[in-house]
Amino acid sequence: MNLSQYTKEFKNNLQLAYPVIIGMLGHTTIAIVDNVMVGKLGSTELAAVSLGNSLIFIAMSLGIGFSTAITPIVAEADAEQDTSKIRSAFHHGLFLCVILGFLLFGLVILAKPIMELLQQPKEVIVLAKPYLNWVAFSLVPLITYQGYKQFADGLSMTKVSMYAIVMANILHVIINYCLIYGVWIFPRMGILGAGLGTVISRIAMVSFMHLILSRKEQLKQYFHDFSFEEIKKETIKKIISLGFPSAMQMLFEVVLFTAGIWLCGNIGKTSQAANQIALSLASMTFMVAMGLSVASMIRVSHQKGLNDYKQLIIVGRSIFLLAILIEIVFALLFVTFHQVLPYLFLNMENQNQLLDNQEVTAIAAKLLLVAAVFQISDGIQVVVLGALRGLQDVKIPMYITFIAYWIIGFPISFYLGEYTSLKAVGVWIGLLAGLTAAALFLYLRFHYLTKKLVKQN
Repeated sequence: MNLSQYTKEFKNNLQLAYPVIIGMLGHTTIAIVDNVMVGKLGSTELAAVSLGNSLIFIAMSLGIGFSTAITPIVAEADAEQDTSKIRSAFHHGLFLCVILGFLLFGLVILAKPIMELLQQPKEVIVLAKPYLNWVAFSLVPLITYQGYKQFADGLSMTKVSMYAIVMANILHVIINYCLIYGVWIFPRMGILGAGLGTVISRIAMVSFMHLILSRKEQLKQYFHDFSFEEIKKETIKKIISLGFPSAMQMLFEVVLFTAGIWLCGNIGKTSQAANQIALSLASMTFMVAMGLSVASMIRVSHQKGLNDYKQLIIVGRSIFLLAILIEIVFALLFVTFHQVLPYLFLNMENQNQLLDNQEVTAIAAKLLLVAAVFQISDGIQVVVLGALRGLQDVKIPMYITFIAYWIIGFPISFYLGEYTSLKAVGVWIGLLAGLTAAALFLYLRFHYLTKKLVKQN
């Protein structure tokens, strides 16, 4: 194997990936800002935001996973220089994203009784429900934004969504600060302020995205004369046939992590708060892999459009290698600072909360050691999934992710968390097992498919 043929692709990969990474980190930062600001109110409030967001993340995963179907179709059409195919993918994709946003909002509201069924602490549920109403509504602008983002990503314009999210984050921090703590003329709304802040910043984000894209000269042809008569059943079917399995893949992983939140909630509120801290930090580093996954999907789709399968393999493997190297760096950082990082999330000067907070930081420190190891597996599985989406291969990966997370990962999490002294650490060992299995099987699938395509060519 000639290593230089892969490393020389690093620059192209990073140029495409870094704006997506910043954008993805922006999504996570919105949740982390909520956690840090709410954490200062107390561990019960932090657990309530964690519980509310657990339902939101499930809905988000469906919406974001579904919207990824737009990118490979647009990227392939871009390589073929077929503008009518690009326009059709954008209009149909955006239409479906708006409908899905409203559907997911309704589903989250209807799913609120699940919190009682899962025997979460009562004082946490009381706070989580009204918070959830606001954040659920923010799914409508968020999934609509995804329609625009995936279209721009398919045209390799990954910087546009970065600008939109950076703007939304600045707005979010200011609004949150004012509404959570009651600064200046604003009422003190506590965790409800965090929910309302998320809604306002996401509406601003989709508005900003539309403005930037519609004013670009080369894109104006895609923003004129939209009519419902253009919406065709066949194109909707194609996007759904790619989008549904992609949504399921993301759902299986996110629900596994959500089950981890609920299992930790059963153990106790300190375990749930510790889980939230470790998850927030692991989510930030995971966004780098998510950015590389988008680059993987765009570049593989492009090579597929050009029918250059040998170069497609080099491009795919170069992104896998880059992801492994970056995730190893993150793993080392987690190991080095596992005792320090949890303190960023809690107010250790609050004497009433001191015992709880000391317990939370001790558990979170142990969880970060497990998270350090699964960084690598998580990074590999998500970039390989991106490459498979670029090949428009989504059904078999859907089954692979289900087996890895729910036949392998969850039973281990459940057994170790509920029936051994490992508790929250055991839950995370199960997550590690599921991610490692997914990484291995998905890579074998990519290897098999690309070998077959080269032979056929």
